[in-house]
Amino acid sequence: MTQTSSDRRTFLTIAGAGTAGFALWGCSAQPAEAAERFEIQLTDAEWRKRLSPDAYDVLRKEGTERPYSSALNGEHRAGIFRCGGCALPAFSSKTKFESGTGWPSFWQPLPNAVRNRVDRTLGMARTEVHCRRCGGHLGHVFDDGPKPTGKRYCMNGDALTFKPA
Repeated sequence: MTQTSSDRRTFLTIAGAGTAGFALWGCSAQPAEAAERFEIQLTDAEWRKRLSPDAYDVLRKEGTERPYSSALNGEHRAGIFRCGGCALPAFSSKTKFESGTGWPSFWQPLPNAVRNRVDRTLGMARTEVHCRRCGGHLGHVFDDGPKPTGKRYCMNGDALTFKPA
């Protein structure tokens, strides 16, 4: 092997390693999380059969409905908003407020109704809210809500049902 080909090989090896390192820079090497377990576990086919296409997209695929598209925005009767996947009571109408965002908003969930986890899908950290019983994606919670909690649980209407009192 000549000095020139050895230098070229060394250069290409270093350049390749540097490029790979640059491509991975900023990516976290976090350990894979174990899948969450929920009381209600259905197959994907069973969820598709149980839910409307829009509810399936939101609850099972973490989609988001178009703002101002939910009939629940205008729901002002006394009652309970339930998870659309398993009917677990999630929010009381007593905590619903008009946020002006286009999605049903609440300042507090019912006790033991929801779980939160970090959602990084849009290149930022948000707090996702999901049903603690079936794991259905309900929406996100933000720190710009009214008193007494200062929270805005911004929920997808397609992820909820309403039962009047």
